Amino acid sequence: MSRVRFSRVSKKYGSTEALRDFNMTVEDGEFVTLLGPSGCGKTTALRILAGLIEPTSGEVFFDDLNMTTESASKRDIGMVFQAYSLFPNLTARENMEFGLRARKVSALEVMNRVNELMEVTGLSEHKNKYPHQLSGGQQQRVALVRALAIRPRVLLLDEPLSALDAQVRVQIREEVRRLQREFGITTIFVTHDQEEAMSISDRVGIMEKGELLQIDQPRKLYDKPEHAFVAKFFGKVNSLEVQPISSTRVRLWDKEFNTSSGSSRRGIATKSWALVRPESIVETKDGQGAQGHIQEISFLGPITQLQILIGKSESVTMTTTSSNVANRRVGDQIWVSVEADELFVAVE
Repeated sequence: MSRVRFSRVSKKYGSTEALRDFNMTVEDGEFVTLLGPSGCGKTTALRILAGLIEPTSGEVFFDDLNMTTESASKRDIGMVFQAYSLFPNLTARENMEFGLRARKVSALEVMNRVNELMEVTGLSEHKNKYPHQLSGGQQQRVALVRALAIRPRVLLLDEPLSALDAQVRVQIREEVRRLQREFGITTIFVTHDQEEAMSISDRVGIMEKGELLQIDQPRKLYDKPEHAFVAKFFGKVNSLEVQPISSTRVRLWDKEFNTSSGSSRRGIATKSWALVRPESIVETKDGQGAQGHIQEISFLGPITQLQILIGKSESVTMTTTSSNVANRRVGDQIWVSVEADELFVAVE
């Protein structure tokens, strides 16, 4: 296994910068997810690491080895794409064995490795089927086993679950994480799905317009964003206008708050917005906080989401336990406040 490092990597296509001064380290055995909207550069970073495209500038290291100019075949990478890319004329087992046979691994070792992986992924009973006879989830498991069987130094996963339905996607992502932990493979996963990133990653890197804005543990990204884009993209937020009191304090409804370290600070003479998570909006006593009316109620099992109109134009999303609002109806009056130690504030 390897420690992976990007050092000031950039990639240009004509005048378009797909990746800009990209620096990131993935420790040996770590599971890191790159998350961002389409076109943010996450797949470009993955393909540069795999040796499928060359960077315009910068370097890529595996441990202390500079791999920037090495061919893809010499990087010992396992890669799983959104498209399963299985050979239609080979059985599931033959597909899983393909990488090992190409590396001229002994027949006994091929059999042992693939048997072990088929057992833990539940593919043993499907080993003699052809790809068209397998479900989408089974095909993706075959692609994953093929990548793991070669025991790569680094495993790269490029949105491998996006073509699957929701239930199968959850099953496969849990399986991916379990296998990654079991084999201790350094893994980089690319997705645009926030829930996937939160649920299986040691750390998540948020990207926008070719730049890595912030990389941290999911909980820290959620609670302590360093950029407005990170706060808005990683989880849901309400954008609420606040009254600046100083460069580090604001007033929202009936309370004063400190601003977080990542907040924009350009004085107090500009319009400012606090980015507040839905679970930080709480019901309070009549006459305290802000008065509103419930516009929508979305029951989501153990939690319920309320859409609340404050005044004539400010719409707020509130999330709470379903038992707290079991008797609430659309049109009800409700008083709400913010429960938080500090607020992330963005300004114009």
